[in-house]
Amino acid sequence: MNTSPTSSSPRWGHWFSGAHVVRLLELVQDLIVISLCIGLFSFMVMQLREMFLSLLPPLNFPQVTADILFLLILVELFRLLIIYLKEHRVSIGVAVEVSIVSVLREIIVRGILETPWVQVMAACSFLLVLGGLLVIRAWIPPTFDGVDPEQQISRRHRVRFAQELTQREAHPETPAEMAELSK
Repeated sequence: MNTSPTSSSPRWGHWFSGAHVVRLLELVQDLIVISLCIGLFSFMVMQLREMFLSLLPPLNFPQVTADILFLLILVELFRLLIIYLKEHRVSIGVAVEVSIVSVLREIIVRGILETPWVQVMAACSFLLVLGGLLVIRAWIPPTFDGVDPEQQISRRHRVRFAQELTQREAHPETPAEMAELSK
């Protein structure tokens, strides 16, 4: 049986449809995030080793504190990547928490007394904004626990349209609507 080029083009068109391309791109993106998770986990293990080595005498307390806070930042970043793999979204709350811990780590490591007052004020205002984001985020209802607000709005419009359509069929108001219904 002879296949013509036209018969194979719908098959190629099917492969390049939006759903297949999106699925392929999501798979590639998941592989990138998985490789980031593996790299971050390896780096956390190395950082943990360095932290334990810094506990040996002579003890450098600011360095140990900085290592612990840095390890907490890495753990939060790892959690952010895991949430992305599970839900395919970036958690705003976790990202803000990572930012807050990062700023506080820098302030603690440098020392508040050695930092210029302009930088302290900038850090304070940045922390206030991030705290405000956390408070606002707590008030916003979750949109990713199986609830898609766009689908809900679309469903409401379809229900409203169906109700209007049944009302028009029951009580046609103009001669044009009567002619439309008789078709």
